[in-house]
Amino acid sequence: MNLITHQTDPEGKKVNKILITEALDIKKEYYFAITFDRSKNCDVFIVSDEGGVDIEEVAKNSPEKIIKAWINDSENSLLNGINEIISKLSLEKYQNQIEDIFRKLYRCYYESDCSLLEINPLVITTDDDIIALDAKVNIDSNALFRHPEITSYRDKSEENPLELKASEYGLNYIKLDGNVGCMVNGAGLAMATMDIIKHYGGEPANFLDVGGAANVETIKNGFKIILSDRNVKSILINIFGGIVRCDRVANGVIQAVKELDLDASVVVRLQGTNADLAKKILDDSGINIISAETINEAAKKAVEAV
Repeated sequence: MNLITHQTDPEGKKVNKILITEALDIKKEYYFAITFDRSKNCDVFIVSDEGGVDIEEVAKNSPEKIIKAWINDSENSLLNGINEIISKLSLEKYQNQIEDIFRKLYRCYYESDCSLLEINPLVITTDDDIIALDAKVNIDSNALFRHPEITSYRDKSEENPLELKASEYGLNYIKLDGNVGCMVNGAGLAMATMDIIKHYGGEPANFLDVGGAANVETIKNGFKIILSDRNVKSILINIFGGIVRCDRVANGVIQAVKELDLDASVVVRLQGTNADLAKKILDDSGINIISAETINEAAKKAVEAV
């Protein structure tokens, strides 16, 4: 069975598991979250009495309904934050329940290395019980080595197959809906590359960061991932040779193109150490590679090649 919603593509998502839970009679719904506030360098409780809805819309249309309480290292900060929320929402009747559940949620957030713990809705039932009815939990992936019990919950069937394959190659890949494939080293440069493709009227097919070591193997694996998307008509390679020399990247691109027998047009822009030599290597390679010197030129050629 496939489930089709506004969050899936038109083909929907295969349903592998069904969760059946108790139905509750709800008196009131609240939104609750804990995350890290970088502007204040401490954790923050975010609460609203507009639960069960899109909190971004509440923040946009009714910002006064968003209550925040910051948790720092000072003594009694957690308790003070909880009491502040209880007071602002006039929930003194539920003081003990709220204090207990907020403390447990904060402990879960802290000990599990969460970047976000969100309960939406947190409900008060007609029996005056407070229950976390639905939750979203984001774990800092850099901390997963400390939590094998959390890692064991991973369900690869819920992940995009291309993104999963890319992670096995050590590549950072996110599939998009366009037809211009991107292979870039560095997340910032990758974002800028996608922006410039759109500027010239194209649509990026993916975000792909091959990292600092753009060698033959990573480039070949990058091509495999990009070309697994049948929508891709051209590929833009935009590499800054800082750690790795551009001439080595150029040789890697040539070798990968020869081995994979690509159908899509390949536009390559290399800047950094030995960039001039790299361009000469590409131009003299005798294979169908379009070289470019600037990002504007590269993006324009990649869009035109579609």
